[in-house]
Amino acid sequence: MKLIVGLGNPGTEYNNTRHNIGFMVIDRLLENYNHDKLKEKFGGLYTEIIINNEKVLVLKPQKYINLSGEVVKKYMDYYKISIEDILIINDDLDLDVGNFKLRPTGGSAGHNGLKNIELMLGTQDYKRLKIGISNNKNIDTKDYVLGKISKEDKDKIINVIDIAMNIISDYMILSFSDLMTKYNRKQ
Repeated sequence: MKLIVGLGNPGTEYNNTRHNIGFMVIDRLLENYNHDKLKEKFGGLYTEIIINNEKVLVLKPQKYINLSGEVVKKYMDYYKISIEDILIINDDLDLDVGNFKLRPTGGSAGHNGLKNIELMLGTQDYKRLKIGISNNKNIDTKDYVLGKISKEDKDKIINVIDIAMNIISDYMILSFSDLMTKYNRKQ
């Protein structure tokens, strides 16, 4: 079983904000698989779906983003999911809007959700799909990531979410190295 986690903040006030791109990807994934029933357990909303004949646990942690690791750890422990079988989807300030990058490991780059995941898992060695939100140095980082996505940026983000659907599908059948070779390119 694989675990796909989209990072975001719970609550309608955070809908359509930059920090909630992980949730947006999960919502689209569930929509594509005609699956809108999420159950609640361990501080997260989750469901199981089958993608390319692989059972996948899909998770949206419902604690604030800086506590995401607590929820991820509980699901990994309960379902006995190996760290090699998790994919975290998060926003990334260092990538321009419309860009993305698959990474097999790495630091948090200041992302509080990733910091907490690293703390709770005791490692930086977990797979991630980072989706660019750019960075506006004229706005406080917290205000920027919690800010609403502009119409112009939304179109670019929707395009990346479309690509993310293919990435997730291929994640079930390709090695992560092959997945990165297929999708990571100069954008």
